[in-house]
Parts: sequence; structure tokens; C-alpha cells
Amino acid sequence: MNQFLSSQEHPASPYFSSSYCSMSVSGIQGHLLEVTVVGCNKLKDTEWISRQDPYVCLEYGSTKYRTRTCTDGGKTPRFQEKFTFTLIEGLREINVVVWNSNTLTYDDFIGNGKVQLQKVLSQGYDDSPSSLQTKTGRFAGEVRLIMHYGNAKNPATTYAPSAPPYAAPPHQVPLYSAPPAATSASYAPPATAYPTPSPYSAYPSYPSYPSYPPPAAYPPPPSAYPPPPPPSSYPPATYPPASPYYPPGPFPGLYPPPPY
Repeated sequence: MNQFLSSQEHPASPYFSSSYCSMSVSGIQGHLLEVTVVGCNKLKDTEWISRQDPYVCLEYGSTKYRTRTCTDGGKTPRFQEKFTFTLIEGLREINVVVWNSNTLTYDDFIGNGKVQLQKVLSQGYDDSPSSLQTKTGRFAGEVRLIMHYGNAKNPATTYAPSAPPYAAPPHQVPLYSAPPAATSASYAPPATAYPTPSPYSAYPSYPSYPSYPPPAAYPPPPSAYPPPPPPSSYPPATYPPASPYYPPGPFPGLYPPPPY
């Protein structure tokens, strides 16, 4: 990957060229020009499968800069990087080249263009997008630079900062604020959170029948073991059975028996 620094020279390339011309604005020699590379839009895609990783190179005279690589930037990379150029009398444009960074092969050329400095030198500010072209002159996307020149003779009254944030911050609401003033406008009552219940039952009612077979306690309650004897008269009869004669009386007849 080629690195572009202010003190390094880039090899000769057909995409860079110096243009010197005369203009009404003069006396810029040695003055400073701030250039912020915001990003690119609608870039030509040089990748077939993955997203491309673009970076931007700037050249003004012998001064060259390179932005960081916007990984997976695709067609709309964002950079927000500021560089400072020392102006040269008669040089009124900056050369811009956009490349796609590759790890295993040479970087892919996406497009190049020229950014004119007439507006920023006369008004002190310019953020107009500049078109990029392919090697065959076809449209390759746009690059947006924000340029500031502090020695302009007719500076613009208002302009954007040199490095605006990616997105405008949300409106901050104070933590404690007065309640909004009441208005006389009438509003429709809020919708009922739940629908009104229907007067009819969701399901038809049927007569209830006792369950069959009737539930019984399970297991049966414990019983005494062995089972108790059947009830009988009290007191129990004696054994052997009692004689009707007690104590036994004399044997009927003579005792001892008479001899024969």
C-alpha cells in the first residue's frame, strides 16, 4: 500500500498533473489552505464479492497527502480528515485520486479529478462536491472536500465547520422543564385498551353430570389384623359344660348297690 505524506514523492503517475494559470486573486504565496476530506459518494465498485476499501490521495504542487483506508466503505466511504497546504502563487487546483486498498495485490484505481480553488480563494470557503472520472473518462463518483482560506478578500458570512460530525447531534431536552401550555384544542378520547366484553358466552353451556364412577377414597383405610371375633354372649360358656347337678348328687338308687 502506498503512503502519501507531505514530505514524500509519489511515483510518476498519469493521474496527477500540475496546472498553473493566472487569476484575479493574487498574493496567496505562502498562505495556508485547510482542506477536509469528508467522503465520497456513488463510487465505482471495483470488487465483485466483498466491499471495497477506498482511500483518497491529494496532491498540490509537491505536497501530497493520503487519508486512512475506510474499511468496507464501499461506494460511500467517510473520512473526516483535515490537511493543510501551503499555497503557491498561480496554482489554482488540487489533484484528487481515489484508490481501493488491496492486501495481496496492487491497489485498484477508482477515479481521479481536479478541485478548483477559485471560489475558496475569493470567498474563503468552498464545500462543493467534485466529480471523478475513470481512465476512459466515464463517471466514477464524487468526492467532497471542505476548504477554508483565512485570507480571502471577500469572505462568506456563514459556512460549515471544516470537519463536521458524521450526523447532527439530537436535540437536547433539559432534564427539568416547565410543562407545556394547555391548549383549547379538543382531542378525541383515547381508544379503549381492551374491547368491550360480549354479552354472550364464548362457549355454549351444557348441564353438568356427576362423574362416573363416583370417586372413592384410595387406598382403603387400614383395618385391624387379625379381624376381631364375632360378637357373642357374655360371659362365655365354660368347658366342659356344667352339669345341672352341682355338686353331683348321689346316684339315684341305693349306694352301694345291694349285693346280689
